[in-house]
Amino acid sequence: MADQDPINPTPEGNGEGGGEAPQASTIAQYIKDLSVESPSSPQVFQWQAPPSLDVQFGITGNKVADDVHEIVLKIELNAKSDGGTHFIVDLSYAGLFGFRNIPEEALPPFLLVEAPRLLFPFARQIVADAVQNLGFPPVLLDPIDFASAYMAQAESQQQVEGQPGGGGEPPVGHA
Repeated sequence: MADQDPINPTPEGNGEGGGEAPQASTIAQYIKDLSVESPSSPQVFQWQAPPSLDVQFGITGNKVADDVHEIVLKIELNAKSDGGTHFIVDLSYAGLFGFRNIPEEALPPFLLVEAPRLLFPFARQIVADAVQNLGFPPVLLDPIDFASAYMAQAESQQQVEGQPGGGGEPPVGHA
């Protein structure tokens, strides 16, 4: 039983008679860029009004080798109230992902949905720790539905392609 891989029970092939089974793996995860500021400190700690939070995210990627892609999950968090800005956190959290035996046309769903989903819990913790280290209660970001964001982007891309003069390019990686 210890010899079997439950994810890939037939390591010598995919059961279709040709080639090896598709494989994807996380090679590394890292903070690519982190900016944290509380421009109104120390006055902000006197303010009574709770801040409103604005959270934005984006996904970018680039090919770094034949079978390796870097995916960057960018999260921007701004907390403001009538008194001014409480804090700003800007995080770019990246991962290197390796692929084998995956057709090029099958990569976008993994790169823009599954890879960010794997990175998100770590990025969420970094944001929470950064906010707490600024002296504020930690902010726990709600989960992001990367699949819906990908589908919405693909749908809007199809609409653009259907218009006169629309490009025939696939989604570029921003969610």
